[in-house]
Amino acid sequence: MEEILELLENNAKLTEEQMAVMLGKTVDEVKEIIKNYEEDNTIAGYTAMINWEKTGKESVTALIELKVTPQRGEGFDKVAERIYRYPQVKACYLMSGGFDLTVIVEGKTMKEVALFVAMKLAPLENVLSTATHFVLKKYKDKGTIFEEKTKDDREAIIL
Repeated sequence: MEEILELLENNAKLTEEQMAVMLGKTVDEVKEIIKNYEEDNTIAGYTAMINWEKTGKESVTALIELKVTPQRGEGFDKVAERIYRYPQVKACYLMSGGFDLTVIVEGKTMKEVALFVAMKLAPLENVLSTATHFVLKKYKDKGTIFEEKTKDDREAIIL
C-alpha cells in the first residue's frame, strides 16, 4: 500500500481517518498498514520541516565530502556506521563519483563544525580526505520551499 507512504511523506499530519477516506479504505485497514510499516522500519520516523531562519536559533549546516578506505568484508558500512553515530551528524550517504560518503553536520557555529571535522572525522583511520561545504541558505529541502514569493495579482488601473 505505497499510497499511504506517499501520503505520509507529503503530509505526516494526515489522520488515519483522512487517509482512509482518500484511499477508499477503512480506518482499521489504514491503522494496520501503518503499524506494519512502522514495525518493519519502512516508516523510520516522523519529522517536521522547520525553517530555522525564522526563529532565534543560531545553527550552521555543512555538507562534508569524505574519501574513505572500505574495510575488508564490511565495505563502507562499518565506516559509515562509526560516522553516523555522532550526534552532530544529521545524515550520511554512500555516494558514487569523486568521493565516497556525504555527511551532513549541524553545529552552533562554523568553528564548532570545523573542529568536529578536524578532531572527529579527519583522524578516523579509514578517512583519506575531507572537503567541507557550509550551507549559506536553504531554499528548498525535502520538497519543501522555504520562502515562497508572494505574487501580486493586483491590476493597474489607469484613469
